[in-house]
Parts: sequence; structure tokens; C-alpha cells
Amino acid sequence: MSVTDRGAGPLARADAAVHPAPPETPGRVLVPYGQGRIRGLDAGELGAHGAAMDRLVALGLPVVPGLTVPAGASASLCEPGTARAAVELVEQVSGRRVGDAGRPLLLRLSAGAPTEIAGLPPDLACLGVTPDNAEALCAVIGREEALYEAWAASVRMIAEYALDVPGAPLDDALLDTPAPRARVEALLALVARHGSQPFPDDPAQQLALAARALLARWDTPRARRSRRAQRLPADLALALYVQALRIGPADHSGYGTAVSRHPETGRFSPQGSFFRGVRRSAPPPHTGEPLDRLAGGTALLEHSLLTLERHLHAPVSVDFEVRDDEIALLAASAQQRPPLRASVCLAADLAREGALGREEAVLRITPAQVQELLHPQFRLTGTEELLVRGLPASPGAAAGVIALSSERALELGADGTQVVLVAHETTPADVPGMLASAAVLTGSGGIASHAAVVARGAGRPAVCGADGLRVDRAVGTVRIGGRVLREGDAVSLDGRSGAVYAGALPVSVAGPPPDLSTLLEWADETRRLAVRVNADTAAEVDTAVALGAEGVGLCRTEHQFLGERLPLIRRVILAADPAARDEALVALERAQHEDFRALLTAVGNRPVTVRLLDAPLHEFLPAPGQALDAAEEQRAAALREANPMLGLRGVRLALLHERLYPAQAEALFAAWVDVAATGVRPALEVMVPLISLPEELAAAAAYVREAADAVAARTGVRVPYRLGTMVETPRAALLAGELAEHAEFFSFGTNDLTQLTYGFSRDDVERQVLASYQERGFLTASPFARLDPHGVGALIALAVERARSVRPGIKLGVCGEHGGDPESIAFCDGLGLDYVSCSAHRVPVARMAAAHSVLGRRHEESGSAR
Repeated sequence: MSVTDRGAGPLARADAAVHPAPPETPGRVLVPYGQGRIRGLDAGELGAHGAAMDRLVALGLPVVPGLTVPAGASASLCEPGTARAAVELVEQVSGRRVGDAGRPLLLRLSAGAPTEIAGLPPDLACLGVTPDNAEALCAVIGREEALYEAWAASVRMIAEYALDVPGAPLDDALLDTPAPRARVEALLALVARHGSQPFPDDPAQQLALAARALLARWDTPRARRSRRAQRLPADLALALYVQALRIGPADHSGYGTAVSRHPETGRFSPQGSFFRGVRRSAPPPHTGEPLDRLAGGTALLEHSLLTLERHLHAPVSVDFEVRDDEIALLAASAQQRPPLRASVCLAADLAREGALGREEAVLRITPAQVQELLHPQFRLTGTEELLVRGLPASPGAAAGVIALSSERALELGADGTQVVLVAHETTPADVPGMLASAAVLTGSGGIASHAAVVARGAGRPAVCGADGLRVDRAVGTVRIGGRVLREGDAVSLDGRSGAVYAGALPVSVAGPPPDLSTLLEWADETRRLAVRVNADTAAEVDTAVALGAEGVGLCRTEHQFLGERLPLIRRVILAADPAARDEALVALERAQHEDFRALLTAVGNRPVTVRLLDAPLHEFLPAPGQALDAAEEQRAAALREANPMLGLRGVRLALLHERLYPAQAEALFAAWVDVAATGVRPALEVMVPLISLPEELAAAAAYVREAADAVAARTGVRVPYRLGTMVETPRAALLAGELAEHAEFFSFGTNDLTQLTYGFSRDDVERQVLASYQERGFLTASPFARLDPHGVGALIALAVERARSVRPGIKLGVCGEHGGDPESIAFCDGLGLDYVSCSAHRVPVARMAAAHSVLGRRHEESGSAR
């Protein structure tokens, strides 16, 4: 984006007075910078550069003195009269004369098109240098090489394209004479011998020949091929630009490029490089000096960059020249791909200064950009060795050594080693090792698998379903694609793209600028949807609240039986007799009471939805051969299911083990009483999972009420709570009206609801089917990552309508993985749901997405009204 037009105001009129119109003939085709609009010319005639320079003048910014020869008239600059008029006009507006030893001036000629394109002829600088004045000019600059190198480049091009000197001897001269002064002498000698005329000393004649050379270069077969490749008109005309090249001492003069904001902090702080001497089309790489080495430092640029930012509403980049400690702009535009931190800080700065409204500032930062700021990223160079690409299960980037078991991950992590836990799949027993690891990689499972859910909750990057990953713990190797790696080898994992690389890649440290918090606060003022967190521990709640969560939308109580707590639930499920089961339930209730008390304390006075046990039974059973004894092994074998995701889980398990939910509920209510005694009163919501029959919900509700009565009788405190259900089967959605007779809230479990609506086994389908379906165009995105509005969404919409018809004030939310997806959030907002709940590290993403949903709808409504 170039500098935008604000109309011909006082600045433009003042500039027109400083730069008077050129003579009628032949200079009528010459347009000084700042006069294009006055003459009714646009970018099609002035070219992108000429139009931009016009607008810089209108902003009152210092520009390099110069003029435009509009497209369509550019050939006239090849005429001696027009070239002479151009020289005189540049001398007039710059206040110097070409060749004057006291205040020396040279000329630069460049070309431009109406838009930014590739393949333009190179700039020709140092027009006006002659063998007679070169020594004096070098004395002024103090650096001979800079002048002679730029002069040689111009002589070389003019010789071939305007004076008919063959290219081969010219190239030989450049190769045979590395010294810049000798190179110029060799080129001038070749022109004298082979050219159609000697190289002239007169600056007007040099300018006319330079114009002829640029236009001839534009008409070469190579240039025409370039235009065809860019789908540009074959007869696309160029505008030409004649600029003053003011010469000054190298200590106080030069040229450079700068951007307005620091790439790491995002703060306004001019950054760039400065080159001493005479500007060429492409300065040597890595030869620039920091801007603070320039006399006057960054202060020379600050006014121009600030003005441009306020005008463009974007981080900007400029090309500039400095002569005798005075700055002049050669080009200015919005940065094409500004650092994200710079965009965030600028949006906040503009809103604070009143240049933008807060809502517009919020719209400038997308939810995806919020996520990018929150997680570490790799600094990729394109030379990395990609091992495999799996499903992006948890965002972020990490590098570490391979550990093939949870136990090994704990050992290495205890020594401070960065670890990547690699497994075919993870189980609740692996959670301690997962938490000790920097990242997790699995060969099976999808974005809703055990590994993905735990990793997201813990803020660890994860890649799941990496096809072809084969773990051999016995020999300590893992095969990834065609590579065999050993435990202890380094790998790098990008949980946002699903890529896994060999070796340890450098990681940029995560940490959004403070201004992101400001923008998110403004987003909170706009959004309608509440944003909660899926959190199971006090630590996760603390993290989420710091990131702006307004409560807990899903506490998965089965996640409290991970690692060391796993035997507690196993004892309940595998108890040999009722007495053993009762004993196990007492231990379970005691442990849950402790966990709930810590959780509720962290939640404070916010809402918290606690889901009673809902996990596939197989996650709690010991693996074959790991039972305590033969009898327990036999009981475990009898409980193993062919399809555990559709088997004995959720409310079904509770109805078969009738003391399970009462024990959990009593632990929860007793913990609430303890916490309330300290002055904290969480808004408690108890949720029954995996309902398909209203009778299931009624039975489970009776369990919960009995537990509440028991705690009230024991403590004298009647715990206030709401009872609700998780809608995660299609039948529950269809019978929402009947369920609403028993439930005060619904939370849509969109992970399972998607799986059951499609008939997809999410882990298997994500790994084997979805990629093919997306390639064929059957699906545009994974329905487990983005809510399907036509099928699953239709069920939710129907459930919302039927539930509200029975209970108008029923609270409705989403707690599946879709609660952190921007498009899914917009859908939920459109249905009028009350909240979405997502993993802790996606809370800021959801806050921004909920605000964008409201603002996007307002824009659509205002657009349709117009």
C-alpha cells in the first residue's frame, strides 16, 4: 500500500508555490514532485513512485527534489530539449547546479510502473559526472570507490543500450578491471572506440542517453518475457523519474532504508541500515551501518515515520537520503509483512491517540494472530529436514531429545533436559511424563485424543497421528518415515503446523507485547459471549484466569485420576466385592475432596462447571499383564470393550456403579462448604455426561440431590448449585426439550457430538480419511477442528430452540474443542449461546474471536442498511 491521498490541501498548495510549473515547451511533460494531482494525473500516468512522492509532498514531508515524466510521454526525455529542461528544473527545485564544486549536484534516473512489479530497469545514478569533475566530487565525498562504482554501473548500461557498444567487451572490461576508477576509464575507452558517439560530458546529453537506455532495456526480449510471466500488458508504458543526487561529505551524507517499529518489541523505534556515499540500485549486502551511526541518528527519521504511520495506519518502511545532515525521502509505503508485534502495538497506539476507534483497533488483530503471539515459533530457514507431518494437536514449538516412555521423560526432565515424549499413543498413566516434557509426539490419535487434550491443557506443543511413526521401546528406537532415530536423538516439533524436524531448531521466545492485553480488554468491552476455560486443576485455572478466563466451563473429573491417582479409580472399577468397592470409594472421595477444594479456591467467585466422571473405561484398565494379580487380570479382561468410546462410559458407568456419582458429588459439595467458609463462593454447576435418555438424567440428578442433602445434613450448609447435562449425542440434542425439564444448563460437548453425528471414529478418521476428503473437496476443514454448521450445527440449533421453549432462561455453552476456534465461536455467537469454553492457552484467542463476531455482524448489518 502506498501513501494514500488526502486531497490537495494547504501543504500541496504551498509546495506548488515552492516548485513552480515548468516551461510550456518542451518541459510541459515534466511534472515536479507534488504537482501531479494539481495537473489531474493519477498513478497510471505518474507511476506508483510518482504518485507516492506527490502524496509525501502533500503531507509536508521532506522528499528528494525531482520530477516525473509521465508514462506515454517518457520517450520525450530522450530528446535533447526535454532533457535540458529536466536538468534545469531539477537545478531550480534543488537550489544547486550540476557540477558545481561548492554544492555539488548529480542526477539519478529511474523508471516505474503504475503498480509495484518485478523486472524494472535498474536506476542510473551519477549522471553529470565527467573525467574533469570526478576528482573534485571524490574530494567532497571523501570516498573515491563509492562514486566510481555507481558511475561505472551507469556508463555500462548507457554504453550497451544507448551507444550500441556490444555487451561482451563491456563485461570483459568489468571483470578485468576490479578497481572502480580503472573500470570507468576502461568503459569510457570502449565507448570511444566502439560507440555510436563518445560518452558526453554534458549532463543533459547524459540524461537523454540514460532515458534511451532505460526504455531500450524495457523493450528487450527478456523484459517482455518478464511482463508475460507477470500477466502484464506487453505495451505497458513506464514513467521516468529524474531526481537530484546531492553530494556531501561521507560523514554527513549517504542513503539507507528504515522501518518505523522494532521487530522484537513492536514499539516505535526507527530501525534500519545506513550506507555512506552515492546510492545505487542494490547496495552490497551486509555493508550498512546502524542508523545511530548517522549524524543526527534516528531523530532525523522520527517525524517522517510518525507522520506516515498516522496517515497509513500501518507500520511503514522508507528509503531515504541524507545530505549535510538533512533527510529526504525517496520512497515510503506500508510494510508488506510487518512483524506481528509491530501491528499490535501500532493498533493500540493509534487508538490511544484517537486516530482509530477501539473497535477498529480490535479488528486489526485476528484471532489467529493472537494465537501466534502466545506461543513459541521456529525460526525456519528452509533448510530444515522434515521427518514427518502429523495433526497439529496443540500449538507452539519445542525442541528436545527423544524419550520413549513416561519414566524416561521424568528421568531426563529431572536433570533439566528438554524432552520430547514420543509414543504410539498416550494413556492417563503417561501424564506425569507428558508434563515433564517440552512436547509430545504420537503416531495415533487426533486433535481430541488423550495426548492432544492433556497437551493443550498443559500448554505443551503436540503433534498427533504422525503416519508411519513406529516406536520400538525394546531396542530404544523410533522409525519416522524413512529415518530411524534412537532415544536421546534431538527432534523439533511444531504443534501449529504438525511438522516434525530432525535436530534441535532455534525457537523464538513467546511473549506477546503488553499492548495485546490492552486490545483484548477492548475486545472484552465488545463481545457478548463469555469465555471460560476447560481446566481440571488449580494450576490450570490460575493460568487461564491470568489469560482472561471468566470461569471454568469444563472440569473433567476423570483427569484428576491421572498418574499417581490412577489406582484410586481402578480400585473402584476392579473391586472384587461390594466391601472392597466401598473402601475404594471412600479413598476416592477423600482424594477428590482435596482436589476440588484447591480447584474451587482458584476459581474464586466465578462460575465453575464440574463434569462427573466421563471417560472410556479402557483408559482406566491396566494393560494386559500389568494387573496386580491373576484375579484382577481376569476382571479387567472381562471389562474390556470392542468399542470403548461407545461403551461403558459417562452416566452409564455411574448407573452400574451407583455409589460413584454420589461419592464425587459429596466430595464436591463438601469442598464448596470448606471454601465458602473462607469467604469464597464459586457459582457451582454440576454436569452429567453422555446422556441419551431423559431417564438417565433423572436418575443421575437424584444421585446429586441425595449427595447435596447428605452434605447439608452433615455441615448445616445447603450448597447452591445448578444441575445440567452435557449434550454430546444426537439423541440428546433431539430430545433437548425433555432434558430441559431436568437440566438448568446445557453444555454442548461438540467433540463427541461431531463424532456421533458423522459416525466417525475421530482418532482413526483424522489420521486416515480427513486429508483425502479435504483434497477431494468433500470437506474444507476437519469437523473436529471447525464446527460443522450444516449437520452438527443444525442439531445444536434445534437443541437450543427446543430447550428454550421449555426453560427460557436455560444457560447454554460449548465446551468441546470448537470453543477455541474463531469460526465456530462466530457460529455459537450467532445462535445466542451464553459462553464458550476452551483450553487455557486458547482463552485469549476466544476472547478476540468473540469480539470479531460481534463487530463483523455489525459491519454486515450496516452494509445491508446502506
